[in-house]
Amino acid sequence: MAGNSRRRGATRKPGTKKGMVVGSGGQRRRGLEGKGPTPPAEMRKGHPAARRAAAATKRNERGRAPAARRRADGEGPETVLGRNPVVECLRAGVPATALHVAVGTTTDDRVAEAVHLAADAGIAILEVPRTDLDRITGGALHQGVALQVPPYAYAHPDELLEAAGDSAEAPLIVALDGVTDPRNLGAVVRSASAFGGHGVVVPQRRAASMTAVAWRTSAGTAARLPVARATNLTRTLREYATAGLMIAGLDAEAQVSLDDFELATDPLVLVVGSEGKGLSRLVRETCDVTVSIPMARSVESLNASVAAGVVLADVARRRRAAR
Repeated sequence: MAGNSRRRGATRKPGTKKGMVVGSGGQRRRGLEGKGPTPPAEMRKGHPAARRAAAATKRNERGRAPAARRRADGEGPETVLGRNPVVECLRAGVPATALHVAVGTTTDDRVAEAVHLAADAGIAILEVPRTDLDRITGGALHQGVALQVPPYAYAHPDELLEAAGDSAEAPLIVALDGVTDPRNLGAVVRSASAFGGHGVVVPQRRAASMTAVAWRTSAGTAARLPVARATNLTRTLREYATAGLMIAGLDAEAQVSLDDFELATDPLVLVVGSEGKGLSRLVRETCDVTVSIPMARSVESLNASVAAGVVLADVARRRRAAR
């Protein structure tokens, strides 16, 4: 046999890493054993069906990419970074799940307060290596502390009507059309809660969401006032109108001045547009009336949240006077 030959090159040199060459070592017997049923064509490497299946998988992954971007824009968990933002969120009662503190972080008043507030709220306090915190925050500046905030639990638009029906006051709902700044959203939630509103409606797309920034700006009122997300804001407003609510939109070129806003005491949906573009065309056409705020000529417009607060305060005043 060639494996037993002493001819030069017929056998391996002594001391090589490979094993013995004499005999088959059982490989011939195992080679004769069956390997099971033939796999489907789409699972065989190099088969045309396998290539088509791989291409379909890539197309599906591309189709899921927008959903992944939406989760990154606020629908998934959020991490608040920095000592001041973390303390402000904890003061406002943002419903966090964990406070991460890097090992070796210099403790100052803000870190101590953050740990104290988190402990009082029952939030898990995790001391992690700084490298792990860098990985959690994606390498962003965190100053040794990070607060993990779960996704906000939005209400359904119909739940706002149910909340209004349980109260003795006429329904008062605020809808935001194209407001993209979470600080404006948080401020509107705070004003609506202060002046007797029953909830806030925001569009599902191209609009601010209830991030930690919005929570912080609302000063904790987002825990008491429901915020609903509408798949189609125009359709939701029409459903509110069918339920008997009047739809009033804030517009600089409005039909009625706030001084003559007699619908304030009726069941009402107040629609606030973006500071730049105002109300969209379809939303404006859905409104029963548009209202403007009297201002000095030197001022062109107000911030969306400020305008909402002014009108909500006037609505609350008129409703108190009508009792």
